[in-house]
Formats: sequence, C-alpha cells, structure tokens
Amino acid sequence: MENFRQESDLLGELNVPADAYYGVQTQRAINNFKISGQLLSSYPDFIKGLAFVKKAAAKTNYELGLLDENLYFKITETCDEIIDGQLHDQFPVDMIQGGAGTSINMNANEVIANRVLEKLGKKKGEYEFCSPNDHINLSQSTNDAYPTAIKMGLLQMNIGLVERLKKIVAAFRAKGKEFQDVIKMGRTQLQDAVPMTLGQEFEAFAANLEEDISKLNNNADLFVEVNMGATAIGTGLNAPVGYATLCAKNLAQITGFPIVSAPDLVEATPDTGSYVIYSSAMKRLAVKLSKICNDLRLLSSGPRAGLFEINLPPMQPGSSIMPGKVNPVIPEVVNQVCFKIIGNDLTVTFAAEAGQLQLNVMEPVLSHAIMENINFLCNALDTLRDKCVVGITANKEMCLNMVKHSIGIVTALNPYIGYKQSTQIAKEALETGQSVYNLVLEKGILSQEKLDEILDPKNMLKPHNK
Repeated sequence: MENFRQESDLLGELNVPADAYYGVQTQRAINNFKISGQLLSSYPDFIKGLAFVKKAAAKTNYELGLLDENLYFKITETCDEIIDGQLHDQFPVDMIQGGAGTSINMNANEVIANRVLEKLGKKKGEYEFCSPNDHINLSQSTNDAYPTAIKMGLLQMNIGLVERLKKIVAAFRAKGKEFQDVIKMGRTQLQDAVPMTLGQEFEAFAANLEEDISKLNNNADLFVEVNMGATAIGTGLNAPVGYATLCAKNLAQITGFPIVSAPDLVEATPDTGSYVIYSSAMKRLAVKLSKICNDLRLLSSGPRAGLFEINLPPMQPGSSIMPGKVNPVIPEVVNQVCFKIIGNDLTVTFAAEAGQLQLNVMEPVLSHAIMENINFLCNALDTLRDKCVVGITANKEMCLNMVKHSIGIVTALNPYIGYKQSTQIAKEALETGQSVYNLVLEKGILSQEKLDEILDPKNMLKPHNK
C-alpha cells in the first residue's frame, strides 16, 4: 500500500498510484474504460488544448476576483508546463468513454491541482489547498471546458495537416514540371482518349489536392467560436457575470487564435456542427487522395502486361511465391487510410446526430474519430510524398509509343474530315491493326504534310484554331 495513496469521491474511496498527478476520478476512468487502447496521452495537441482552457479560466477567475493571486500564478505555471509538453504521461484516460468527457476534464483538473500542490509544498491529494473542482474547474463545467479544449486541439492539429498537404502538393507540382515534355495517352473510362503530357497529369494531381487547403482552413475557422461560460447547459449557472466574454478574450490571447464567445450559449453547448463540416472536409480530401493513389497504381501497372507509364520507387519484395514481383505498397496503404477516414466521418455524423436536448454526450467518440483522422492523414501524406511521389520516374518511350499506336488520336481529325469518316477510320484501324496515320494516307483523305501537322501529339495538347 505504500505505493498508493487513497482518495475519495461520490462513490467512496479508491487507491491511486502514489506518484501519479492524476486522482480518483481519473483512476475510475482507467478502470472503467478499457475500450480503444488510444489514450489521451496519444494526442498532445488535445492535452495542450485542455491546458489552454484551464489557463484562460484561471486568468478570468483571477481578474474577476474569484481566485487567489498565488494560486492563480501556480495554476498558470502548471498549465504552461503542460503546454510545453510536460506531464503528458499523466493523461492515461481512453479517448472513447462514457460521461460526455467528464473523465478527460477531471483528468486535467486533477493533474493541474496536484502539480500546484507540489509547487505549494503540499502532498498530492491535499485538495483543501488546491481543489480540482473548486479551483481548477472554477466557473466551468465539463460541458463547456471539454468541447472548448477539443476545438483548441483541432485548431492546432489542422495547422500540421495543412502543412503536410502543402508539401505533397509541391511534390506533385515538381513532378509535373519534370514530366512536362513526356507525351502520353489520356484515358476516359479506361479507354484511349486523346494525347496529353504526363506533366499535365501530375499537375492536375497537385491542383486537385491544393483546393483542399482552403477547405480545411475555412472549416477549421468554425472552431474559434466557443461556449466557455455556458457551464452545464448554456445558462451560465455558477459562472459570474461577464465570464464568458472575458474567458474567450483570454483564450484568444493565450492561444493566438481569434477565439470568440458563441452568441447563444444554450445553442452552442450541444451543437456539434463544426465537427461535422470539418470531418467532411477530411473525407473529401481522403476521396481525392485515394483516387490519385488508384491512378498511380494503374499508371505503374505491369511492368510487361500493364500500362507501365511510370515507375514507383520499389519499397519491398511483393510476393512470397512470385520471384521479382514488386507491389505498389505505398499507394495501397494510403488507399486503406482513406477508407478508414471515410468510415470515421460516418462515425462523426452518427455521433453528432445522437445528441439529445441540451448536450451531446457522444463527443468523446466524435473527437476521437476526427483526431485519429488528422493523425492518419498526416502520416499518410508524409509517407506518400517521401516514399513514393518524389521518387517516381517516367517511361518516356513507352508513353510515346502508346500515343503513336493509339486509335484515340483519330479524335484530332474530327474538325477536318468529320465525325462519320473519323469513326470509319477508327473502326478499320481497330479491326485490321493498321495505324490511323497509314489508313488516312492510303485513302487519300489528307496530304501527308497536313496529316503530320494535325497528328503531331504536341499540337493536340491545347486548344488551337482550325
């Protein structure tokens, strides 16, 4: 028993590890919620978000005359330690839990209180000198502190996600420039269409992903509206007059984000619309990213019996039975990450819909799904960029050979010989194996000089006058 201390709460007494900064309510959560195996300690930005909230609350309480100066300074020092990355191992609560986030809120309250007690020269658990509830949680409820902390965490995590997205956009754009002179066949419905360059294809990948930078940032902007001061249901019970506005102002000053108080705290407390729309932006990105990975796998298929227009960096042997086989494992793993993100978005949707009356108790699984998605996306974007995109090379001769022997180039003849005659040429070329070029010359439809001009692949890459 010397390795434990005893604490008590509404349900009675419980042993807590003697050296733990968390207390009895955190210990109950550890015992009760062995669910996902993903702990709060796995999400440092969320922990920082909790510290931001508790620091802003303490500052507001001090300015309103509710908190002793010495205690305020000690709370602030402790929050700064947590923001700097200290004590994160003291947040062992499972991300998925019952109680609408009470366990996570109390985890923060207890860690901060016990660290403050240590600074005051007191023992852990001597809460008469600094209480998790009466001092750290002063003028708050889980129902305003917890969702606000989630939003502070997501605002930070979005910055990291956008940085990684910008990097992979730059990588695709660099490949677009590198491949700008590689002529290849464009395809629609997996059939030959018209010529293009491999550079245009990779530039399109870059442009496609670049659109989502603004989408993510715009949707994350919704997180700046918080319900601090709402306390239990939005009425502000047990919070002093002016607390909500002042706390939002202090939170903005502490975090650097333009935080504002929600205009209707009763509405804001159960509202999870901002999470839904941000999650949808990640789903949109995942759908696009997965489509690009599908394209990379197709373009590199073969090497002898596929398209083989590009080479992906070989990462590992591809088979335990087929010698020499190398698989596109990086696009494959990113595809799977994207499927997970799409599934988590559905979890967010159901969790947001499941709120009743003045609170949404499903915020733990909702916040976990979003934060997990951000982590997955960050890792996937880094992996795809570093282990695949930057090392892609082009099979230039293969690409050009496919253009020369494609039926698709007949499309360029439409403005000159008409759709009907172009169709007849295409059909005969397909049936006989002859090239479009030779058939047009044999039939005397166009001169060789004019045909060379029309069917030069470089002349088919952009609009031009007839």
